[in-house]
Amino acid sequence: MALYEHVFLARQDISAQQVDALVEQYKGVIEANGGKVGRIENWGLKSLTYRIKKNRKAHYALMDIDAPAAAIQEMERQMRISEDVLRYMTIAVEKHEEGPSAMLQKRDRDDRGPREGGDRGPRREFGDRPPRRDGDFQRGPRPDRAPREDRA
Repeated sequence: MALYEHVFLARQDISAQQVDALVEQYKGVIEANGGKVGRIENWGLKSLTYRIKKNRKAHYALMDIDAPAAAIQEMERQMRISEDVLRYMTIAVEKHEEGPSAMLQKRDRDDRGPREGGDRGPRREFGDRPPRRDGDFQRGPRPDRAPREDRA
């Protein structure tokens, strides 16, 4: 049996319980065809980059699957029929990742450390800027303009 990672997107107007029911339905299809489902992650409702079938958001779900190709084909056939599934993608992998997926790993800004280049220091005020490269030094404020002739 081969190892797969399977992600599918469900419509935004179904509830989280209905998404869990879809996951259980497809898990049953895999197990009925001689496969096993390992890790299941529900990534929740997320915004889509572009509209898919008139939906701006979708429920994302990930499944790690160890099953024969026939089981995957049957699950994908049922997903094509279902109106609740917007998109799906199944990828064959060498081995399943340990721990949570990249989508579930939360990175805190404080844990990342300093950015490359370090601290740039305090901001300078407008008058503190150095001269430009072309030799144009700070000239100071502009003189008052002469009155316009058409408004006199």
